[in-house]
Amino acid sequence: MDAVTLTKPKASIKKMDQISRNALRIIPLGGLGEYGKNLMVIEYNQDIIIIDAGMMFPNEEMLGIDFVIPDIRYLEERKDKIRGIIITHAHEDHIGALPYILQKINPPIWTTKLAAGMIEVKMEEHRNTKTDIRLIKDKDKIRLGVFGIEFIKVNHSIPDCVALAISTPEGMIMHFTDFKFDFTPTNEEPIDLQRVAEFSAKNNILLLMSDSTNAEVPGYTASEKLVGETLDRIIADSKGRVIVTSFASLMNRIQHVFNSAVKHNRKVALSGRSMLKNVEIARKLGYLHIPQNTLISIKEVKKIPDEKVIILATGSQGEERAALSLMAVGKHYDIEIQAGDTIIISASLIPGNERNIYNTIDNLYKLGAEVFYGKSSDILNIHTSGHASQEELKMLINLIKPQYFIPIHGEYRQLFAHAQLAKNLGIEPNNIFIIENGQQVEFRAGGGKIAKGRVPAGYVLVDGLGVGDVGNIVLRDRQAMAKDGILVAIITVDSKTKQILSSPDIISRGFIYMREREDLVNQIREITKKFIQKNSDRNRADWSIIKNMLREELSEFLYHKTMRRPMVIPVVIEL
Repeated sequence: MDAVTLTKPKASIKKMDQISRNALRIIPLGGLGEYGKNLMVIEYNQDIIIIDAGMMFPNEEMLGIDFVIPDIRYLEERKDKIRGIIITHAHEDHIGALPYILQKINPPIWTTKLAAGMIEVKMEEHRNTKTDIRLIKDKDKIRLGVFGIEFIKVNHSIPDCVALAISTPEGMIMHFTDFKFDFTPTNEEPIDLQRVAEFSAKNNILLLMSDSTNAEVPGYTASEKLVGETLDRIIADSKGRVIVTSFASLMNRIQHVFNSAVKHNRKVALSGRSMLKNVEIARKLGYLHIPQNTLISIKEVKKIPDEKVIILATGSQGEERAALSLMAVGKHYDIEIQAGDTIIISASLIPGNERNIYNTIDNLYKLGAEVFYGKSSDILNIHTSGHASQEELKMLINLIKPQYFIPIHGEYRQLFAHAQLAKNLGIEPNNIFIIENGQQVEFRAGGGKIAKGRVPAGYVLVDGLGVGDVGNIVLRDRQAMAKDGILVAIITVDSKTKQILSSPDIISRGFIYMREREDLVNQIREITKKFIQKNSDRNRADWSIIKNMLREELSEFLYHKTMRRPMVIPVVIEL
């Protein structure tokens, strides 16, 4: 199989070249080459539309970071041109950045009812009540500047997900966000493939942008109906309590649990803040159907026989403070795992979370529970993806027959695999663009190309209340402290004579246990004392220079003695 010719961007971000007049530009600011923080910009002259505004979970190197959002400096500089934000569905990787982005730009948001409800709650939590949210549904048409947008219902792992048909002065763009072809979905209609095909028949589709998450997975993605049947079978066979954990946004999966609860005469309790919040919103908006007297509080579980209880809990990824994780280590306020409990982990394992989730599973087994999870289970379809696999991706390309193709949403290998599928289906290799965040694809006079230059499209890190105030230098310091610890040398000197007044104080955290290494601590004190005496000047002592020199001196000494490089911080106090 011949490889698709790629244009690989340089590592450094170049200054964006001047925008060509009468050119259509596609600019991803997130979601390409990564999982999450999806944000796509489509621009033509004086008009910009934004598709999605998501967040991403931090990787293992982002110590202490809560989550990551897109860099929108490009949009801040052009906020007068922004005609609207279109949200395709209510998952966090598509709406999670909105509370932060809307502090800097505040165009109207167009989205479906469920996503609107989720966004409103999110904005209230951030005390932003001025958000302009406008509802749309399948087959609606709106105009934003030069762009005409028609909404196409698609199936995913959450209801009310839409794809977009976008008319532009250069031609029609089809944007297929997270989707799969599920012909037996839960509580909603399947995608109308005939209507999708009609877009191709009536329009010469300039560009297709399509979800690449499962581009490496052969065949078709299993229907949600099969998962419901599997969950029902496990619940029917369980003699004690059943605890189900899944993503709190998987409303279709949650509906299956309630359906089985009614069928087998069980009550359902919720545990976990996001589970409580999402169920409440979905029920209020009519996306969850919960019969009366089925839902109970977590406090009531102990009053009901074990065989009459199902608990829906957060923690499918082994998150430290999530409900199932707390149960697994005996720290949950209301639920104590016991022999006879059945645990169902009905979720995919997100890369990077393996250690946490397997630790949780180990602990659940130790407490006597039976655990059904992922590939280790001998029961098929305990979970299914919300993303199209190869055969569905190929079907979409064949239905739409685009002139150009850009794979979106996924890591680089998945974008590449999706591009190969498109090439094998007959799309001209030179018309397939595998791009990364910040690159620009330009269409003008019917032709497309990767434009020169890149726009800022890095990470903005959210740490507590801080947004963007933790950068590479702070992360590097955190990594250094986590790896080899920290050593502080505190030197008290006379402000007039610049001489040391007392023996230096040494503090170690994560480097050595000082009581067991008094010999090394005394050596550090002696080196510090001699260095200060040698390098301080009675008349002019530049302590910033001296501290840097001492840092290097101690670092080399400690590496020679321990083969470790702790962060060394000299502190000089003048009295």
